[in-house]
Amino acid sequence: MRNLLWLTSTVVFFDTLFYSTLTPLLPHFADELSLGKTGAGVLAAAYPAGVLLGAIPSGILAARFGLKLSVLVGMTTVAICTVLFGLSQEAWQLDVARFLQGLASAFTWTGALGWLVAAAPTANRGVLIGRAFAAAVAGALFGPVVGGVASVAGISPTFAALAAVSFALVAWAALTPSAVSDEPQDPSALVRALRDRSILGAGWFVLLPALLFGTLSVLAPLRLSALGFGAVAIGAVFLCSAGLEAVNNVFLGHASDRLGPVVPLVAGLVASIVVAALLPWPDRAYVLAVLVVCAGLAFGTFFTPGMTLLSNLAESRGLHYGYAASLINLAWAPGQAVGAAGGGALAQATSDAVPYLVLSGVCVVTLVVLLRARRTPGWTVSSAP
Repeated sequence: MRNLLWLTSTVVFFDTLFYSTLTPLLPHFADELSLGKTGAGVLAAAYPAGVLLGAIPSGILAARFGLKLSVLVGMTTVAICTVLFGLSQEAWQLDVARFLQGLASAFTWTGALGWLVAAAPTANRGVLIGRAFAAAVAGALFGPVVGGVASVAGISPTFAALAAVSFALVAWAALTPSAVSDEPQDPSALVRALRDRSILGAGWFVLLPALLFGTLSVLAPLRLSALGFGAVAIGAVFLCSAGLEAVNNVFLGHASDRLGPVVPLVAGLVASIVVAALLPWPDRAYVLAVLVVCAGLAFGTFFTPGMTLLSNLAESRGLHYGYAASLINLAWAPGQAVGAAGGGALAQATSDAVPYLVLSGVCVVTLVVLLRARRTPGWTVSSAP
């Protein structure tokens, strides 16, 4: 179990690292290619759009041919797309490379997370998901640092080095024996799961933070850049934010197992309502930087309890672990894509305040609904006996 946890954590670490390297580079591409907030939002949304397209096919592949194969296919394709991104010179080339990288990432996450959940003891599932997601957040933590390095050392050589690491992970996964018995399951099981209101409710707490982070990932770097921060400084801000989020997810895993998901979800909603409402107003870079760090901590509170609840509900319905993991991709991707592209476009048409305040209002509505549904079976059940 420990070896599998290390493999899974390393895979998701580098996967999110590849994704988050764009953050400090976004102002550079926006200036060089005259993208504007809308174009920058499209570039940021290309990756989650690819994840959305790959969510269901990755689940079908994992459920029919095995979770391990999904990891191998995903990581190999991610490596190739990383090279393509590093060599891209035009806006459409960057968009296509990021889209294909996201498509491949869906297979990586479905296979790796499904592999871990399938092998995990039920009583410790939240803890293991929390640790794996902490590794993913750590990847998001170092991604902006790598992006800052790329702005100095060169984009092409930096992304070529990342691709080499990805190929090394393919070799590691290929040599790791799979102790999980993969019984094929018909895709109709996934269709039935998408009609389950409890599963859809759990999926919302994966979609909501993606929506929040998607908006933040476009507007915050551009605003910090306008206030005088360079790529390295922006990377440092997101480094601090993701560092706190990674530590927080370890504690959230224990809380989700022992107390159920409602307590951490309520805490995350209250914090997100306040932070999202404050984000549009600072006119000093250092004040905004502090708020961005707080936003990462608040928005990231949803993921571990949301994923744990979704995994527990999927298992209770007899759903294959590959399909359960693909549901996470299916929830995360539209939130991240709409947050990035929609938030950027709405901010350009109006101001940064509008998308941030809309999201704060969405969190208010979600909190009211959650408090009314908190006694519903499934929401109060903890993983631990």
